[in-house]
Parts: sequence; C-alpha cells; structure tokens
Amino acid sequence: MRALTSLIFALVSVVLSATVVYSGFPVQRLSLQRAFPSSRSIELETLRARDRLRHARILQGVVSGVVDFSVEGSSDPLLVGLYFTKVKLGTPPKEFTVQIDTGSDILWVNCNSCNGCPRASGLGIQLNFFDASNSSSSSLVSCSDPICNSAFQTTATQCLSQTNQCSYTFQYGDGSGTSGYYVSESMYFDMVMGHSMIANSSATVVFGCSTYQSGDLTKSDHAIDGIFGFGPGDLSVISQLSARGITPKVFSHCLKGEGNGGGILVLGEVLEPGIVYSPLVPSQPHYNLYLQSIAVNGQTLPIDPSVFATSNNRGTIVDSGTTLAYLVEEAYTPFVSAITAAVSQSVTPTISKGSQCYLVSTSVDEIFPMVSLNFAAGASMVLRPEEYLMHLGFYDGAALWCIGFQKVQEGVTILGDLVMKDKIFVYDLARQQIGWANYDCSQAVNVSVTSGKNEFVNAGQLSVSGSTQDKLLQSLAIEALALFLSFILFIHFLFLISSFNH
Repeated sequence: MRALTSLIFALVSVVLSATVVYSGFPVQRLSLQRAFPSSRSIELETLRARDRLRHARILQGVVSGVVDFSVEGSSDPLLVGLYFTKVKLGTPPKEFTVQIDTGSDILWVNCNSCNGCPRASGLGIQLNFFDASNSSSSSLVSCSDPICNSAFQTTATQCLSQTNQCSYTFQYGDGSGTSGYYVSESMYFDMVMGHSMIANSSATVVFGCSTYQSGDLTKSDHAIDGIFGFGPGDLSVISQLSARGITPKVFSHCLKGEGNGGGILVLGEVLEPGIVYSPLVPSQPHYNLYLQSIAVNGQTLPIDPSVFATSNNRGTIVDSGTTLAYLVEEAYTPFVSAITAAVSQSVTPTISKGSQCYLVSTSVDEIFPMVSLNFAAGASMVLRPEEYLMHLGFYDGAALWCIGFQKVQEGVTILGDLVMKDKIFVYDLARQQIGWANYDCSQAVNVSVTSGKNEFVNAGQLSVSGSTQDKLLQSLAIEALALFLSFILFIHFLFLISSFNH
C-alpha cells in the first residue's frame, strides 16, 4: 500500500505539473506607446529630418551584424522608431524603456557606468541604468563564448583582453556612436501558455550594455533607455528565444494610427482571416520584400519593375522605425502624377514646403483613389487615402492634405509607419514571409500559441491585472484539484480491480 501511495503521489505530481505546462509556444505581449502623439503638432520637415537620420544609417552599409546599422537610423534613440515598450532585466527585475526597431538586431540599454549617457529625458521618462553588480542572474559574455565568436565574424565586436569581455563599438553615419559589452541576463515576460497567463516568466538573453555614447545619443531632450532590435539577425531577442524553443520564430505588431497611438506587439503569430503573405528576399540583413508594381485606382503605373529589385543599394524594406514612406524617383513621379490626375477636378493642387499637396473641402475618402502596392505571390497592400496622405492643417477654409510618400533620388524604397499603421503585420521568420491585413489596432487580436494555427488566445487577455491573475491562479488550482481527484478515483478503481482478481 505504501508503494501504491508513492505511485499516487508521483502521478499527482506529474498531473500538477501538466496543469501549468501546455503544448506549443508561449506568447508574449509588449504594450506600445507612441513617441509623437497625434495630439502634438509635428512639422513635416521634423519627420523628414528624423527619417533622413535613420536612412543615413541604413544606406551606409553593414557596420555590425549584431546591431544592423545597414538599415537606416539615427544616433538619437528616440529617432529609431515611433513606438517604444518596456522590458524587465535582471534579478530582481528592473524596468527599461526601449525603442522598438525592426531595422536592427540587438537589444541594448544604458549601463550605470556609461560615459556620455543622458541622465534625464525630455519625454517625461525616468531613465534607468543597468548595473550587473546588483543582479544575481547577470554574467558577462567572455571572449571565448560561442556567441562572441559568432559576432566576431560579422560585426565590430572586439575582445577586451584585460577583462576578457566581449565588447562592441558602433559608429553612426552622423558621427554619433555607442560602445559597450555583452551581458547574459534574465529577461522577464508576461507569458500566455495555452489559455492561461503566467506572469513574470523569464528567459536568459544576451544584450548590450552601453558604457559610452557620443553625438545625438547624448542629448537629453529625446533620451530613452535603449533600443530593442527585432531584426532577423542571430542575436536579436526573437532569434535567441526561438532558437531555444521558448517562442515561435515569428512576431507580430499592430500599430495604432489615431489618437495617442500605441498598439500591440507579440512574440507569436497573430491570426486574422484577411492576412496575405509575401516571401522575404533571402539572405538579407533586413526585411526586404519583392515589390513588383504600384496601381492607382486599379491602373498599374508605368514603372520599370527593376527599380524595386534588391541589390547593394536598392530594394524595398519594411521598417517600423521610419515615420513616412520613401519611393525611388522612378516610382515617385508617376505615383504623384496619377494621384493628381485622379483628383484634379475636385481639389486644388498646390505645393507646400516641397511636397505635392491638395486643398480639399470634403472628405478625402470621397475624392482620392485607392492605391495598391503589389508584391510577390499575389499579395497586395491596399492603401486608403489616409495611408498615403498626411493632413497638415487648413488653408483658406480648406483642409491641406499632402502626399506622405517622399522622393529619394536613388536607393531603397522604405515602407514606414505611414503605410504600416492600422494594420496587422506578421514577421514569420520560420517560413521567411511577411503578412499583413487592415485592422483596428485598438481591438484585441487572436494569437497562435502553437506551431500550428488551430489553437489561439485573445491578445486582449494578455494584459492581466493583479485580480485577474489571482483568478487565473484559482482556475489553475481548481483544474489541478479536479485532475488530482480524477487520478485518485482511477487509481482506486485499479486497486479494486486488482483486489477483486485476487
């Protein structure tokens, strides 16, 4: 009987463990906030200047494969992207506010010993600094670590022989820069496994600790704690976690365009029936797509497809850190001409600060045509007027709307926040494709928690309050108790059968 009791307790232990471990991957959600709220007036030239700084970093070529500077960017962390989130690092966990950037790979935050790091932020954010000595789970990445060796092959990584630290130095195109060393540390998430929230789950990740900054990175007016790179490189957090089976190799976001912005970002696959997918260009350091043509009002524009072909200084990049959108001149000119021709009888065309604009006395939806960006595999991105126009105020009682796409003389076509807002975007790195669908990003989304698509949770359930967490724990306890009683009855039934047979 004592052996049977031990067996029962062993089985119960397995059952209790099974109640909190679900098949499939956990889904993690990061809340987003907008750096430039729509309630705050921003000059178009300010947005252009911000994007120019970012693009300078993209077009300069690969400075480092760890932080992919070959995309575009600015040395000012605020200018890396419009949306930011919070991450918890260390034991006990400390919270850091970091920019979301799909154009770079590495997560880095300011070190407490940083020379040149701003100590205050004009954004009203309390700046925090990472201190490895205050974390019981922190360890430095040594020069002999395989991660460091891998970084040496493609980046500006170096070894500090005196301390045996794997370190990095990144230089931006405008002269700004940052340097530091790699740290292996615990990152904390709010996870959803199955249909239940597991708060403060953790995983070990490697990130950069910045000890020196120069140039615009030192300015306090736009200061933030660091950058969260979501690029496809091996050292991005999404790559690190998916390589260990902690998350699927896919992440999704839905960026809200109206009001104060915000949105949803999940390490998982958002499921929506309207999502269409197009393949990624292989062996690229960024999220390059095969843009094939542009149509206005259903009419394909006379653009040579070769202007979109991917090469050393050409291609089409999806980049959440760019505010506007940028077309190469060969595509921009026929695009603007087609829009102007379609609305010339209903609006007054005008030029404002170098941009093609229109004075509109009614709703733009009633006048302006739909635009379609057509990609490989038959995937089209349909843009409403508000997704290629910008409302820049009023003039003589009429609304001033301007083309939001900007012209570049040569180089990369960049699809930024202007066209990405109010859409679900799924970066499926496992299948090497990106998907999108129009969506109200103030609404909850369904997120797959398995490697397949037959099990999902509502992402609106991922932000769980303390009382809700208590209910979830109670639910788990009830579920465990029910399974426990079921096993007791089952074992008792086997015991009776055994006794009857004897």
